[in-house]
Amino acid sequence: MLIDSHVNLHAPQFDADRDAVIARAREAGVALMVEISDRLATFEATHGLAMAHDDIWCTVGVHPHEARHYGELSSARLVELASREKVVGIGECGLDFHYDLSPRAVQEAVFRQHVHAARTTGLPLVVHTREADEVMARVLAEEMADGPFRFLMHCYTSSAELAEQAAELGAWFSVSGIATFKAAEDVRAVIRDMPADRLIVETDCPYLAPVPHRGRRNEPAFVGHVLDKLAEIRGWSRTEAEARTTDAFFSLFDRIPRPGGA
Repeated sequence: MLIDSHVNLHAPQFDADRDAVIARAREAGVALMVEISDRLATFEATHGLAMAHDDIWCTVGVHPHEARHYGELSSARLVELASREKVVGIGECGLDFHYDLSPRAVQEAVFRQHVHAARTTGLPLVVHTREADEVMARVLAEEMADGPFRFLMHCYTSSAELAEQAAELGAWFSVSGIATFKAAEDVRAVIRDMPADRLIVETDCPYLAPVPHRGRRNEPAFVGHVLDKLAEIRGWSRTEAEARTTDAFFSLFDRIPRPGGA
């Protein structure tokens, strides 16, 4: 089945036609979507989308850009919100040293609270990392040493070295529309070496629309283009890519019941 593991349907870019966007996704064969929380101020909207649609699930978390507003965030608060129906992951959280919209020390502290919540709940952690390879590798290693947790390196575009370190710690990886961009051969090279049984796909809509829709608002209906590019990169058939990413998705997001119990 087609699954979009990372959508931002609560974003204002969808305010005018959100229902139509969801309908187009279904028409395109998208069977499941995971609506991602980027800050607690919009979590009610995120959770509301999941509750309103049988094929949408959600996460709870704070993006590193927003960490400056959540310096006092506790893992207990995340655990509390994660107990709600249809919450299946912790995040999006992590480190972004490209924009530095939040102080780096605050980003790290808030990120560690998310790790603790993932460890406590057993839910997967959705990790954002950009230009923070050294610190990300250190935090993941330190936290894993304190106790295991499962995590997804979402929309991965960082170095081969960090990918290898994360894979050794058991990471899953998600591939986005960036993999279709002409200038992204370095990203495709890293994808070729990612663990075959821990690869999933996403749109990260409304951002990063894949070719042939690049430059437009992205939608879940476009995730098939990402899957096709992943199949090309790995030398898989479309059927094999769909089967592999579906298995990997349900292995990671194991709070979501697999249709048919397969």
